Amino acid sequence: MAYMVDVTQKPVVYREATASGEILLRPETVSRVREGKVEKGNVEAVASVAAIMASKDSSRIIPLAHPIPITGVDVKFSYDVDRIRVSVRVKTKAETGVEMDALAGVMAALLAIWDMVKQYEKDERGQYPNTRITNVVVESKVKGEPLESP
Repeated sequence: MAYMVDVTQKPVVYREATASGEILLRPETVSRVREGKVEKGNVEAVASVAAIMASKDSSRIIPLAHPIPITGVDVKFSYDVDRIRVSVRVKTKAETGVEMDALAGVMAALLAIWDMVKQYEKDERGQYPNTRITNVVVESKVKGEPLESP
């Protein structure tokens, strides 16, 4: 049996969550991304849009997550020699939190990156021996005071 938690009686408050994750890639692939030499286009732009879309639609892919109004999504990227790190911060004014929305955003961004660079990651058999999505975590959550009723 599965059920959605009833949040009817909870107050609407400001909420924020930040999640992050990494995709491990060949150093040459990371260099291509940083230098804008990926044939499919601007990796950060596409991954940012993927993160925003997934954050806004997380309740469609996570069966028991509540659909909530997303008021802001901020996506950031950082690089190391063999990885790209994505951080997604999601904001709302709602009865429940946005950590699932932030996690959905991170995963969508990482998957978009993988899709855009997969041609550089495949080995001679078409496998991905170096490519991994890892370290996906909720870094922080914020719950503010209830908002004033109009």
